[in-house]
Amino acid sequence: MHKTTLKIGVAAVLSTLAFGAASAYAAPAEAEAEVAAAAVAPTEVAATASVIVTGTRSSGMKAENSASPIQVLDAASLQRTGQPDLIQALAQNLPSFTAQAFGGDTANLTLSARLRGLSPNNTLVLINGKRRHGTANLAVLGGPYQGGAAADLNYIPVAAIDHIEVLQDGAAAQYGSDAIAGVINIILKSNNRGGNATVTGGGYWDGGGRSASGAVNFGVEPFENAYLSVTVDSKYHGHSDRGGIDPRLVDPRNVANIPGMTQISGYPYLNKIQGDAAYHLNVLAANFGWDIDANSQLYSILTAGRKEASAYENYRLPNRVPGLYPQGFSPKEAIKQDDVALTIGVKGKLADWNTDISTTYGRDKSRIGVEDSVNASLFADTGASPTEFSAGAFVATQTTTTLEASREIEVGWSKPLTFATGLEYRVDQYEIQAGDPASRYKEGSQSYPGFSLTDAGKHRRTNKAAYVNVAGNPVKDLTVDLAGRYEHFSDFGSARVGKLTSRYEMTPTAAVRGTISNGFRAPTLAESYYSATNVGPTSAFVQLAPNSPGARLVGVNGLKPEKSNNLSFGLVFNPASNLNVTVDVYQIKIRDRIVGSGALYGSGGAINSPAVVSAILANGNVLDSTVSQTGINIFSNAVNTRSRGMEFVATLNESYGTYGRVDWSIAANYNKVEVTQINQAPTQLMPQTLLDKTAISNLETASPKMRVNLGALWKIGNWTVNLREAIYGKSNNYDSEDGAVYHKNEIKMRAITDLEVGYKIDNAWSVAVGANNLFNLYPNGINPALLADQRAALDNAAVTVLPSFSPFGINGGYYYARANYKF
Repeated sequence: MHKTTLKIGVAAVLSTLAFGAASAYAAPAEAEAEVAAAAVAPTEVAATASVIVTGTRSSGMKAENSASPIQVLDAASLQRTGQPDLIQALAQNLPSFTAQAFGGDTANLTLSARLRGLSPNNTLVLINGKRRHGTANLAVLGGPYQGGAAADLNYIPVAAIDHIEVLQDGAAAQYGSDAIAGVINIILKSNNRGGNATVTGGGYWDGGGRSASGAVNFGVEPFENAYLSVTVDSKYHGHSDRGGIDPRLVDPRNVANIPGMTQISGYPYLNKIQGDAAYHLNVLAANFGWDIDANSQLYSILTAGRKEASAYENYRLPNRVPGLYPQGFSPKEAIKQDDVALTIGVKGKLADWNTDISTTYGRDKSRIGVEDSVNASLFADTGASPTEFSAGAFVATQTTTTLEASREIEVGWSKPLTFATGLEYRVDQYEIQAGDPASRYKEGSQSYPGFSLTDAGKHRRTNKAAYVNVAGNPVKDLTVDLAGRYEHFSDFGSARVGKLTSRYEMTPTAAVRGTISNGFRAPTLAESYYSATNVGPTSAFVQLAPNSPGARLVGVNGLKPEKSNNLSFGLVFNPASNLNVTVDVYQIKIRDRIVGSGALYGSGGAINSPAVVSAILANGNVLDSTVSQTGINIFSNAVNTRSRGMEFVATLNESYGTYGRVDWSIAANYNKVEVTQINQAPTQLMPQTLLDKTAISNLETASPKMRVNLGALWKIGNWTVNLREAIYGKSNNYDSEDGAVYHKNEIKMRAITDLEVGYKIDNAWSVAVGANNLFNLYPNGINPALLADQRAALDNAAVTVLPSFSPFGINGGYYYARANYKF
């Protein structure tokens, strides 16, 4: 049977079984007890009976009673994905959460993700309810993840996680800036005894991506009434290569003029840029708590990790620097990234108030290196050049201090009113450190010039905030939750936002819920101040800081905060104790959304602007004289967007007696993003515009509008079989060789099958084997017309034959084995 036919058949059978089971009779009492103690369902949406702390400040709230849409994932469900990192594990579980599969330049060294099709920066990450700092490694090159500088989730080891609460609702009034799309709250384990150890290994069916990881979590009681849960995690992931032939390597003129090029090992597949970066990641996490007395607790959270990674860049021909590299060379961009975060706090009871005061410090430093490279001008001028360079570093720090208090007040309602208030003071800093002199001499080191002295700088922002949150039940079946927040930024002034959330239980088995809110997002300091030169063998583009003199020459005068309005309405059904269904529709409008521009040409484009050349000169850049295209990219508040969508989740747990138990699930997301207004069209750039067709398609269509997860987790005896079918709708973007003619790259609907089979050997040992993308499917290739244009221009971009925006990656099937020891 053909693989595609078999795959679609699996999806159809699974869907039929899931809907058929939904109409079956309720499980008997003994089965219900088994279900209540079970792990999460196979979409990996946890039992709705879980008590939550996200999106509410009322104590004892359960996910099934939440007025806002909350999905809860436990550590076992994350582990069952077989993925070596948390981002990919989340993406496989949440249809509205899309992970980056491939990034350009340093973005390939720090991949990110986005919720509901918005920027990664629009999702707030919390650890045990405390704000997590962002990465220093800003994603600057084009694509749907451009501008991403959110928290790097891979510094949180899966083995340290008890569960994750994902609030899919605007929550800026509750948590502050960044929470336009939602909140991811990672709750760490707090065990004071026992633990487990896990080893996993895997790789891609078609080669590359060899992965190995080992993690240990253990709990101790350092002294009476205290716990310390410690996790150590180490991961390795190898390079992959899914690129095509670089047209420069097969051009008849180059073949004739560069003797011996065709004899180089691996010819003509010498350009390895299109594939995974390789990395080693070592992380430590520790969660500590001590009950000082019956009413107070001292707590602390520590995470620390180092990542060393490298990614291939475009191959340079043998005639580029023949005196040093007679067979050409493949530079690598490398990163040594150190990330640390520490929270210390005390919570307790003061009179009738529950209080919590804490300080969280986070720091991410990314040192950028260039390996197997050369500074061609330095070599030509002096006869010598290093082959390894320090291109500089990014440093981002954040210090957040919060004081929170809440209490219940009896006001004559059906339940006591919860009143909460808090203060927050936050300091953000962002720094670019210059590269070594050799890396920035003239055009700089090949593939990644060092940061110049004009790029370098240190920037700081402070933020003061206060909030009030009131929640209660005016009548028995009606919940009302009202929040208001005031923030003042040292560089942007003030913002006032609010949120009203309500839920009404129409019957014991059905409820309606809805939210209206407004929000904001202050631009990250990296978006405001990042400046660098991005180069290829035939192109050089300067990333202009929006606050720079060069930016003003092209009509951009800094950044201002995004502002949003969120609406949502949902239905919750619990027709049986083992069946839960939720449906939520939403709309998110963002004004002055911060996005990256398209390619703005100064030379070599179909249309060129003198202002671009002036901006490059004003920025102090020296570009490689051998390239054929030069230009700039820049962040700006360029557009207003509107996102409309729907979330559907259904879980059913059924016992089949001697045939075991199956947890069925369906989770679906539909999300349509539209650019409703283009705000900036600077006259200085005419007839070019800030956003070309590529940039707009990256916002609107690069992520699929529809995604459906069908799941079945079957447990029988010591065996566990987890089957998941992820159906991705169509996605597309537009791209051009020189800004003249744009071609549509489209990925058609795909159904990707994941399967894991596990066996419990005894109470301590268990093993599992599995596959992500079992049938080794790939996305549709790049539009042949675009490839033809690139090949005719001898553009190295033609090596990209698979679209990097693919929501299920470009590497095909990943297969793995895992062993777990519980002690």
